[in-house]
Amino acid sequence: MSEKTKKRFEKGPEVIVSELNGVRSLHLNGSMVQSSMRIAAPNELELVYTQCMMGFLLFYPKPEKILMIGLGGGSLVKFVYHHMPETRITVAEVNPQVIAAAYQYFELPQENDRFEIIVAEGGQFVVMQSISPDVIMVDGFDDDYQIPSLCSQEFYDQTRQMLNKNGMLVVNLLSRDKQVKTLLQRIERSFNGHLIAMMTEIRGNLIVFAFKNNPGKFSWKSIRKTANKLEKQYPLPFAEFVSKLQKYS
Repeated sequence: MSEKTKKRFEKGPEVIVSELNGVRSLHLNGSMVQSSMRIAAPNELELVYTQCMMGFLLFYPKPEKILMIGLGGGSLVKFVYHHMPETRITVAEVNPQVIAAAYQYFELPQENDRFEIIVAEGGQFVVMQSISPDVIMVDGFDDDYQIPSLCSQEFYDQTRQMLNKNGMLVVNLLSRDKQVKTLLQRIERSFNGHLIAMMTEIRGNLIVFAFKNNPGKFSWKSIRKTANKLEKQYPLPFAEFVSKLQKYS
């Protein structure tokens, strides 16, 4: 695919794949980048916000089951799949065209006993399914708008109920969204105030980490030690994540 080529999928919301300077990106219903992959490093996390979402490892370093709501180009799936071989991944994605694009253009691995995709709307999925993941990661956008069914009070209530007893919810929000304060209040209500967040960059994404149960008092010294260990395991700047968490908190 040349740098100026864009592939448009005809059915459902407009799914566009673009390529520029060795980076392939996915867009939904507009110009906003939903997912990106550096073609020379297809299993690494190209976008800062996806890197920051993996900051949950500071608090839950060995999850057995992760549920992802929203596939995009599959960046988070690929990172977990290739770097965390003991972790099982389930993805709920409502748009079959997104799934097709992820397979065709973003090197998504084939489904197997530790990776499955379920074609379902995320809000309905968390109501209907009885799985108890360790971590739920929510990244649901239509261009630059949060999908309403993935940011309601009922949705956040249901994700907390679905998680195992020590589980975590990870949510990607846009800091410039006019309703971001309302969404934070909803998450805070659903999770009894047990949350922490980080800004990915100025006026960028806001990543929220919510704990099903009280994780106890944080020791930043201890978290920094964990960050140093994680940086030896994964190609991610966990020490920077700690600084971002401290700054926002």
